[in-house]
Amino acid sequence: MGYSVLICYLPGMHEFEITQSILDITLNKAKEAQASRVTEINLVVGEWSSFAPECIEFYFDFLGKGTIAEEANLHFKSEPAQLHCRNCSAVFHPQNTQWVCPKCQSQILEIVGGRELYIATMEVE
Repeated sequence: MGYSVLICYLPGMHEFEITQSILDITLNKAKEAQASRVTEINLVVGEWSSFAPECIEFYFDFLGKGTIAEEANLHFKSEPAQLHCRNCSAVFHPQNTQWVCPKCQSQILEIVGGRELYIATMEVE
């Protein structure tokens, strides 16, 4: 059973708080599915999100104790950064720190990917 739930990134939000949000969403969705146990949680973490998977795992082990997600395995997929050129509409992955559209050389760009953190899927019993 898979759920796609977006967790909004708030600048300055610490891994402890975001991990609590992940656990809350997981437990709510598991309850909706009338699950007795959460076995796996697949998270997508943007390259520029500033969240460390190791910290999320550490806090999840602590916060999940005594819940139906206590033994859930966390899996992380890194999502690369993406930029959108407002001049020619190209979408690309920046290759260095000089943000220039490879198609038209414009510097009028916006970040469209790489800052996200969300639960892609979860498995329950």
